[in-house]
Amino acid sequence: MAEAKKQNNQKNYALREGWVSIILNSLLFVLKYWAGIVSGSVALIADAWHTLSDSLTSLIVIIGSKVSQKPADKEHPFGHGRAELVATVIIAVLLAVVAFEFLIQSITKLRTHESAHYGLIAIVVTIISVAVKEGLAQYAFWAGKRSNAKSIQADAWHHRTDAISSLIILTGIFFAKKFWWIDGILGILVAFFIAYAVYEIMKDTVSALIGEKPNDELVEKILKIAKSTIDYDIRPHHLHIHHYGNHQEITMHIKLPADMNLEKAHLIASEIEEKIEAELGICATLHMEPWKGEKKIGSRI
Repeated sequence: MAEAKKQNNQKNYALREGWVSIILNSLLFVLKYWAGIVSGSVALIADAWHTLSDSLTSLIVIIGSKVSQKPADKEHPFGHGRAELVATVIIAVLLAVVAFEFLIQSITKLRTHESAHYGLIAIVVTIISVAVKEGLAQYAFWAGKRSNAKSIQADAWHHRTDAISSLIILTGIFFAKKFWWIDGILGILVAFFIAYAVYEIMKDTVSALIGEKPNDELVEKILKIAKSTIDYDIRPHHLHIHHYGNHQEITMHIKLPADMNLEKAHLIASEIEEKIEAELGICATLHMEPWKGEKKIGSRI
């Protein structure tokens, strides 16, 4: 019940963040693209497309969240939780494509000595963009933390890089008359900011997809639960954790007396599994190994 409630909350956060982002980013795209055409600025036009890509990634967040909440089935016995991680990777790839495109356009503009002609429209639109995008970033970071959804956190980074790139462009506008090359340089800076966001997003997501070593704090909690269940020193070892979005599975080996009957051993293992799931929300599977030699009940082996 608690797991279902948590998944439902994550879905709600993703839906709200996604639709707010899609609506505001679509409006910003129109404004920024128009300002870029009027001023002839590749940096502003690139920034506009960056903003539109936010709408696409927010759509991916919504779709990924819906798919990840689907229950386990015959083909996917551990559920669809990793769909959210896949959605995050797609966001990062789209960002990387956008960054590369902006880099090429900016270098081309520098080679052809093209300059931009910024005006009041560009300044006003850019200020609006900085405010709106940072607001969206703060909201997405908050929603991502509350829901523990990597795709929402990735979307937050997308908003943040857009806000920073708009701020850089706003700063450069005031130097445009003195330096013809400022627009091209700004475009390159925007591209690098986006590339850094890709790195931040992919760093944790790819690690989770490949498989991570459980952190020491979590291992300590699991071992404490296992050791406190019975009087035997069950020597828990060979612990592996598997992530499926918000759903986690662990496998672990424990040692029990070789002369213990199978029913009692099964009850002990089941009790440990139930406690781990109740206290940590992690589904556990235990493998029992026999201790050989003399063993005393109520003492550590």
